[in-house]
Amino acid sequence: MFFPFHDDNPTVRTPLVTVALIVVNVGAFLWMLQLSPVDQQVLTYRRGFVPARIAQLETGKPIEVKIRSDMRRLPNGRVLVREQPLALPAKPRQIYLSLLTCMFLHGGWLHLIGNMWFLWIFGNNVEDRLGPILYLGIYLTGGLLASASHWMVAPSSAVPVIGASGAVATVLGAYAVTWPWARVHTLVFLFIFITVIEVPALLVLAVWFLAQLAGGRQALAQDTMAGVAWWAHIGGFVAGMVLMPVFSSLVSPPSERRRSGEDQR
Repeated sequence: MFFPFHDDNPTVRTPLVTVALIVVNVGAFLWMLQLSPVDQQVLTYRRGFVPARIAQLETGKPIEVKIRSDMRRLPNGRVLVREQPLALPAKPRQIYLSLLTCMFLHGGWLHLIGNMWFLWIFGNNVEDRLGPILYLGIYLTGGLLASASHWMVAPSSAVPVIGASGAVATVLGAYAVTWPWARVHTLVFLFIFITVIEVPALLVLAVWFLAQLAGGRQALAQDTMAGVAWWAHIGGFVAGMVLMPVFSSLVSPPSERRRSGEDQR
């Protein structure tokens, strides 16, 4: 097991958009925690991305899912779960908006912290290279393409997908093709031993990508897409690798812009 915690890749400017994205994601999660368990499930279904809802744009028919209304442990040790129906209307605005809002909802602290940690480590350099507007553009575009990737492999799934993982994966893919040899300080856990090593970013991100690919293939083999949206991660990463050269061609590196400004003065 490994855990990257720092990269030797300096930046020129403050990553304002990266910080803002982290603040918004954390704020949305804290707000979500204030809701009741039932309301949290309703929010997840209505504001998360449910692949089956894409078909509603054509059929115009509502979808009915079930959410837990109560869960109790009986004296004999069995768990009693009560469910109630929840109707998802065929509202195009709500369906399209869910493709965006799903990126800012998370299912737990580990889910949130993992995404935000990777965004902080690798996002600041991508933002520094592209500038705030293009960086936000590649982040959101990659998140949409990540959801599309998940939909392609599970178009009839009624399980909601939430989290910034797809958008963050886009940032990782963008970093991989731009700074493959940047040194990344990584914690490595070997049984009871913990050590720190410096490895190329390409190696760290390749291991991460292969893990997603393995998980995605296993999910396909078992015909289950519940749990981790592996193919959203894969699609987001590939999107970042493809989009980064295009986006970076639209703007010069920050060091060159800085020198140009000094020459004009």
